[in-house]
Amino acid sequence: MQNILDIKNQMEEQSKLEFAQARMILNEEEENLKKLNTRKKSYENEMRKLLSENLKVRKILETKDAINRMDEMIQEQILKVRFAEKKLEEARQKMTELMQERKTHENLKEKAFDEFVKELNADESKEIDQLTSYRFGKKISEHSETGKTPDSSQE
Repeated sequence: MQNILDIKNQMEEQSKLEFAQARMILNEEEENLKKLNTRKKSYENEMRKLLSENLKVRKILETKDAINRMDEMIQEQILKVRFAEKKLEEARQKMTELMQERKTHENLKEKAFDEFVKELNADESKEIDQLTSYRFGKKISEHSETGKTPDSSQE
């Protein structure tokens, strides 16, 4: 039982590490998304500034293209975030299952130990009963040889 429990503990620890790694990846992907959104806002602010000043068509078109590219990158990053969230959820479920399995094995181990203790106590009680019966039988046979009853010898 202990070997199985040790293996379950190792598997649980590994799943915790996988969960932590998935969480870290999700955090990185969310941070990248945040940076892209900030960068897009910067381009949008630059575009507003360019439109309010003297018209610089080339610079306006470059900025517009940059905003469009940011939109594409943001959409790609949103997909990466969703994928990382999915992986995190899978890792959480795996970790939860392994924790439940470990707890189940711990309970089984405790029950097996309790059963062992009960059997041990029963065997001990049986031995005590046999010893008591033997001693009592021995006293009766000794008293029958001397002619005394076991109760009269105690008086």
